Amino acid sequence: MNSRNTFCLPSHTLATVRTIALWVWVVVIAFATGNAQSKSALGAYEDRVRVTSSQQPAWPVPVVTASSGIVQLARFDFVRQYTSTHTLTFNYDNGKGFNFIPYYKTEVDINLPPLIQHNTPKSIDGVGDFSMVLKYRLLAGNELHHNYAISAQLQGVGATGSYKNGSLRNQINPTLVAGKGFGRFDVQSSIGGVLPVGSVHTIGRSIVWNSVVQYKASRLLWPEIEVNSSFYHLGPNDGKNQTFVTPGLMVSKIKLRKELTNRLALIFGAGMQIATSDYHAYNHALILTGRISF
Repeated sequence: MNSRNTFCLPSHTLATVRTIALWVWVVVIAFATGNAQSKSALGAYEDRVRVTSSQQPAWPVPVVTASSGIVQLARFDFVRQYTSTHTLTFNYDNGKGFNFIPYYKTEVDINLPPLIQHNTPKSIDGVGDFSMVLKYRLLAGNELHHNYAISAQLQGVGATGSYKNGSLRNQINPTLVAGKGFGRFDVQSSIGGVLPVGSVHTIGRSIVWNSVVQYKASRLLWPEIEVNSSFYHLGPNDGKNQTFVTPGLMVSKIKLRKELTNRLALIFGAGMQIATSDYHAYNHALILTGRISF
């Protein structure tokens, strides 16, 4: 690999990443310390997570499409993209991180900046954007109560990327997600907007529409098929659309404790995005995902 194609970050980006990491650790330590001082508080928190999770379907979070329910887990993804010019791009973490259920029906996500590696001398490796998500479950029922979920979320994206590996401006991304179960099948769909806070005519806006059908083949295996589409308005891709079909498989959940009330479990999955539209930023992408629910 070319020597210039190593992770080399400017000082201002390193400072931003360090600040974000510091704040994440402060939040985690403060949460852990506060609960360590009060076992009753920890117990109440765990009970709240169990109760609010039990009131929605138990479908695994899809490979790409957002979940129509709320979840508490840690997530790491790896993406291998292959372009029409026969170059590879590796994305470590893919903008995932930690999902918490701090309050009833509410989810807060802290998504860490990914590391992006380009295997071409024309692009420089670096980090992507930091983001946070506030999500609220509007309506839901578990398998005994109509088996459905509807949620609304708002994502804030900070333009922390280096060497053009992220957004040019900060973004606000509202999204509505809904899902319905039919026996062993479930269908989930999300629609949202990618709205930069400035330079709109230069960057453009887009509507993102993702849908998935999952099937519970066994206790652990959930094959799925997704359609991931983006429709562009203004900016360099004005009037274009990009669509991928993504067959995948989720393995969920591998319990790590025998107690029925213990939520600690491993979840794995993989999918292959395949471009089906005339315009596409890459031909196909292998996505590997790992999660720990807690």
